[in-house]
Amino acid sequence: MELEEKPKYGEPRKYDPAFKGPIQNRSCTDIVCCILFIIAILGYIAVGILAWSQGDPRKVIYPTDSRGQFCGQAGTPLENKRLLFYFNIMKCASPMVLLEFQCPTTQMCVEKCPEKFMTLVKAYANKKDFDYYKNFCEEGVTNTMGVAQILALGLCPAMLTPSKPFTRRCFPALGLKGGMITVGNNSKFDDGMGNMRDAKDLVDGVKNATVVIEARQVVMKIFEDYTQSWYWILLGLVIAMLTSLLFIILLRFLAGIMVWIMIALVIIVIGYGIFHCYMEYAALKGEPGANVTLQELGFQTDFSVYLQIRQTWLAFMIILAIVEVIIILLLIFLRKRILIAIALIKEASRAIGHVMCSLFYPLFTFLLLAIVIAYWAVTAVFLSTSNEPIYKVFNETACEHSRKICEPTNYTTSPMKAQCPDSQCLFAFYGGETVYHKYLIGLQFYNVFLFFWCANFVIALGQMTLAGAFASYYWAFVKPDDMPAFPVFSSLGRSLRYHTGSLAFGSLILSIIQIIRVLLEYLDHKLKGAQNKFAKFLLCCLKCCFWCLEKCIKFLNRNAYIMVAMYGKNFCTSARDAFFLLMRNMIRVAVLDKVTDFLLFLGKLLIVGLVGVFAFFFFSGRVKAFENTAPNLHYYWVPILTVVIGSYLIAHGFFSVYAMCVDTLFLCFCEDLERNDGSAARPYYMSSTLHEILWKNKAEDPSSSAAQQQDSEDIQLKQQQTKDEDES
Repeated sequence: MELEEKPKYGEPRKYDPAFKGPIQNRSCTDIVCCILFIIAILGYIAVGILAWSQGDPRKVIYPTDSRGQFCGQAGTPLENKRLLFYFNIMKCASPMVLLEFQCPTTQMCVEKCPEKFMTLVKAYANKKDFDYYKNFCEEGVTNTMGVAQILALGLCPAMLTPSKPFTRRCFPALGLKGGMITVGNNSKFDDGMGNMRDAKDLVDGVKNATVVIEARQVVMKIFEDYTQSWYWILLGLVIAMLTSLLFIILLRFLAGIMVWIMIALVIIVIGYGIFHCYMEYAALKGEPGANVTLQELGFQTDFSVYLQIRQTWLAFMIILAIVEVIIILLLIFLRKRILIAIALIKEASRAIGHVMCSLFYPLFTFLLLAIVIAYWAVTAVFLSTSNEPIYKVFNETACEHSRKICEPTNYTTSPMKAQCPDSQCLFAFYGGETVYHKYLIGLQFYNVFLFFWCANFVIALGQMTLAGAFASYYWAFVKPDDMPAFPVFSSLGRSLRYHTGSLAFGSLILSIIQIIRVLLEYLDHKLKGAQNKFAKFLLCCLKCCFWCLEKCIKFLNRNAYIMVAMYGKNFCTSARDAFFLLMRNMIRVAVLDKVTDFLLFLGKLLIVGLVGVFAFFFFSGRVKAFENTAPNLHYYWVPILTVVIGSYLIAHGFFSVYAMCVDTLFLCFCEDLERNDGSAARPYYMSSTLHEILWKNKAEDPSSSAAQQQDSEDIQLKQQQTKDEDES
């Protein structure tokens, strides 16, 4: 007797007269993971409370003087002293600055930067000049003290140079005259010690100090741009939301026409982008400096500089042209599939018409994601600013205590000061030696990991909720009479009550992969200067593999949530059932599901393109009608990029309803084909239109012969089962 070979991808579903859609009598799934998720959330709240009690965001906002005080902080004696002044900017030329991120010179808060050349020796001889000079000295300087005593105690700088405020710090006002670097129109200056120095000696100090604050400078400019343009950004996002909603509503009633209009507009918008890039490229011909290459230009914090060279626009034009060609070729080769996919979108539109509140569910997802992102961002800021001020010994001559930690309150009477008379105890950086500070990096890692977990959980909740609602529509034999009164709310309640553990399980797997990708990016950043080509190759392979793995897990999770919503089984069982069901219908997955996803992706591109073009012309001031309305910005690309990214997320949220509807209907259709045979005893639940679409596709498509053979075998098997049941 030969053993029957089991099907490679599991047994097809059998007819069950009791199955009427999403099972109501279900139990809690993946309870262990649910408990673990709740404990992790409680720990996340504890980390947030700890960070808020220890952190101080003022450390990011305000410059800090040598005593660790904040310049310009409201409600303090330094409220009106917003600028940071360096006693000797040339000491910032030390290589140690790039390691310790602090200049080894006294720094103090001042109201204004010095406006003229002056040495302490010359100023001391004139009472008016000395009174002005004391604005840049520590407290305690009197007219009775001698110059030597003042310098020995480090109360005043030896000289003042004309300076200008830059990112709330005073830097020498360097210029170029006759090919020579000048400061205050002079190529030389007195350093206060009787020596004449070249103005170029100040360059290295300014350069290193600028390296220290360059990142903060860019961030502050971007922050200022946001404060100037936030209401216009919100308006752009509202326009994107209304456009997406209007498009979805029109898709509900005019699916066929809207898809073709969408395809045509995407081609036109990208074509206009190519034309605009060419016009900018041609306009820069002959302009001085326009032929500089991107490699020669290097990294610039002012990104508008890149728009002044021809190579940038040439790169944009080539990228858009490649995208245009790829889209046109796909449309040509998939023209028959597109007709079938349009019909599937029409069917999805009917489902959404019966579950209209599903269109507004993305707003709930946006709200939850906004809370998760805000909590993560605030916690990250407070964690990064929860260190204590660390003071170190800085000295002019050799000293065994150099760069050691010191205490400024009693440093003048300490043994360190006695052994190194010319040393000072200055603020170095924020840090700490407590248990909390030692594990601070671990808390930051936990913050990032819980951010991924919570964000993925919110997205998974939306997918399972919509899947349950659309499954209720599909398995209703008489639509909409057999559907629940509130399918979205019913599905949301089932998901939270019974399947929080399954949602947490699936999102945990995805979060682990994402955090590994973050660690790989961190390693890649650290190893950029390494010369080991094998290590670079291995890291590149790992990044590629984990990117592919993340995409696969997202696909499996999505279909697993659909099966959980229908049958109420645990995550692993549902993932296996979904995978086997898709493998038994592999041809249909490739032909229909992915083509539909491609069309919906074009819809997202269209909305992003339209809103992005509008934002570009508004914020860049290219249109005269908006010249006086648009805000004055450091980087006009900041609001444009924000609007483009926000528009894509909004469009993705609304179109994800259609995508989830299509995926759910597709899985239900595959189940329907296995459970039923279209006879009076076992009628299909699919609509006659959907049945005609999919069977017409098989009849017309010669490449689907495997699917036809598979379906004929399924029908013969069902007929044999029916015959056996009738005989019994």
